[in-house]
Amino acid sequence: MKYTEEHEWLRVDGDLIVVGITEHAATQLGDIVFVELPETETKVAKGDEVVVIESVKAASDILAPLDGEVVEINEKLVDSPALVNEDPTGEAWFFKLKVDDLSVMDDLMDEDAYKALIE
Repeated sequence: MKYTEEHEWLRVDGDLIVVGITEHAATQLGDIVFVELPETETKVAKGDEVVVIESVKAASDILAPLDGEVVEINEKLVDSPALVNEDPTGEAWFFKLKVDDLSVMDDLMDEDAYKALIE
């Protein structure tokens, strides 16, 4: 897995990148009560608002970590937003992104760098 400073995790799955938020982010947000996902086939640029999540504490935007196209979304989160709190780095991924070049992942933080960021 790779990580962003915005507390997103990214994992390569074949030729796609799976995107979610870290356990740290889910804990900071508190109980998630609503998730709004993007449409598939949406082209995104790094930094674009892609997902809206609402918790009992706040509403937050999940930003596109890379340029690409959203090719799949996790429909389970629409009916069960609490999954984000229960399994943030597993079942609670938000979307899958198709990028032109997977090597863009090399520029992101590894787990040790992310742990140093949140300390």
